[in-house]
Amino acid sequence: MYIDTSILNNVAIVLVRPKFPENIGAAARSAMNMGLSRLILVSDREPDKEAMAKMATHKALHIIEGMEIHKNLEDALAPFAYIIGTTARRGRQRGSERSPRQLMGELADFLPNNQAALMFGPEDSGLSNDELKYCQAVSAIPTAGFSSLNLAQAVAIHCYELYHCLIHDQKDLEPVTRCATSFELEGMFQHVEEALVEINFLEEKNHSYWMNNIRKFLGRMQLTSKESNIIRGICRQFMRYQEHYEDR
Repeated sequence: MYIDTSILNNVAIVLVRPKFPENIGAAARSAMNMGLSRLILVSDREPDKEAMAKMATHKALHIIEGMEIHKNLEDALAPFAYIIGTTARRGRQRGSERSPRQLMGELADFLPNNQAALMFGPEDSGLSNDELKYCQAVSAIPTAGFSSLNLAQAVAIHCYELYHCLIHDQKDLEPVTRCATSFELEGMFQHVEEALVEINFLEEKNHSYWMNNIRKFLGRMQLTSKESNIIRGICRQFMRYQEHYEDR
């Protein structure tokens, strides 16, 4: 029976600084099993192709061959409007985690009109708080006490839950409108930060704390491109007014 998995083309697996090329290949194989074919690597070096290919097997070799490699995380995430970061670590700064199963139904509604990314950190440390700031949601896999999973296992679980939600359960989508991409949001956040510095809202001591909270607040609003541009325009006007006021 033919199963249309084309909607999964809007989802990418993003691996941030993985330590072992074998894990990249195994992650590609896991993605292929569940109908995903876009793999993005964030690394300052190109991994050993033979080691990746061996674990990917010939069925997923095309994913390795077509893999995007970026040195900068912000550039890698630029096209995506919805980004899920994965973590096994807990902490107040890391946001509220939900399980992959809880998140996939929400993610599915973005896919008809937006690109989405599932982001995984290095095997030994996971994603940092600074990397998770780009995410609209944080996923944590429930485990029975011992939370350490192999990178490829974590990729497989998230891909399975997405595939199960979209294809197996044939979820009725309630598509959201096209949202601002990460590139557009980062430009907006830069203007917001500059404006808040100008009016002395962001104190040097708590600058990062407040800016992270503002990012989370605005990130949850699912802003469109037009809305993010409006906020940028307001911030620019704030700064022009501040300059005019100081010149008086």
